[in-house]
Amino acid sequence: MTSDSTTTPVTPGLPVLDLSRLDRGEAEAERFRIELREATHEYGFFYLTGHGVPADLVDRVMRTARAFFDLPEGDKMAIENLRSPQFRGYTRVGGELTQGNVDWREQIDIGPERPQVAGGADYLRLEGPNQWPATLPELRAVMTLWREELNAVALRLMRAWALSLGADEHVFDAAFAEKPFTLIKIVRYPGKSDPTPRQGVGAHKDSGVLTLLYVEPGKGGLQVEKDSGWIDAPPLDGAFVVNIGELLEVATDGYLKATVHRVISPLIGDDRISIPFFFGPALDTTIPLLALPESLQAPGITVDPENPIFTTYGENALKSRLRAHPDVAAIHHADLLG
Repeated sequence: MTSDSTTTPVTPGLPVLDLSRLDRGEAEAERFRIELREATHEYGFFYLTGHGVPADLVDRVMRTARAFFDLPEGDKMAIENLRSPQFRGYTRVGGELTQGNVDWREQIDIGPERPQVAGGADYLRLEGPNQWPATLPELRAVMTLWREELNAVALRLMRAWALSLGADEHVFDAAFAEKPFTLIKIVRYPGKSDPTPRQGVGAHKDSGVLTLLYVEPGKGGLQVEKDSGWIDAPPLDGAFVVNIGELLEVATDGYLKATVHRVISPLIGDDRISIPFFFGPALDTTIPLLALPESLQAPGITVDPENPIFTTYGENALKSRLRAHPDVAAIHHADLLG
């Protein structure tokens, strides 16, 4: 990844794990797996280095993201997400909600490029095509490569987690290896002149299994809840921020907890590009429930009547989409509301 000479070095408050340790012999790989398990048990978040995603691809993704947000407003609105039953495409600033409150950001949502599904479970409505800007064909090409690279990193992490929790290395493969349901958001947080920070993304948990987040160098704002307070998670050069979602909490009966996090928007005169990659299994998959060793105490999953956690991923994903984009839901899925 390109080093930014203006980036202030950070002392991370979250653990830093090097994925390349899996290639340095079994003893080092086992130490990595133990640290992975402990980091996600204790924090639910960590920085990932040594992931092998090419630096030139990262640079290309960031350049293309900037090019997208620099497009004329009409070009972006031509692919507004209100046109998509799959909640894909461009969302204007203020067009998404978290916990019912407006998020101060603009973004494009990109999912797996697949045909629409007729009939079946409600959550299968999320399958379908993306919307791509006609004036920036590079976006489709580069984000296809990005998805392939990050799919591979995510699946490698899933196998490491499985071994660290006493399960077979390939216990999750059937759910993830064939037809994972991923979501990529390319997000821009514009600056605000408010004297107090503005909600970029409100406090929430991710509904999937894991998230790989790349943040523009030198741009802070991400905060992770820990012991009733907040840990700042500024970008670490060359690293992704990784966090677990609700389905990994289900798989481990609460031993690994999905962690609440939020983003504070920058003030006027600045902005921030952030690209989260949400890794989930096939929509109709029920996440495998692991039988943990006795040494790993599983307290049970979080019980929140306002935010039920479903074992079938598609139900979790649809819940999240309907809440985040009630305007899209009202146009295309009115029968699911109320």
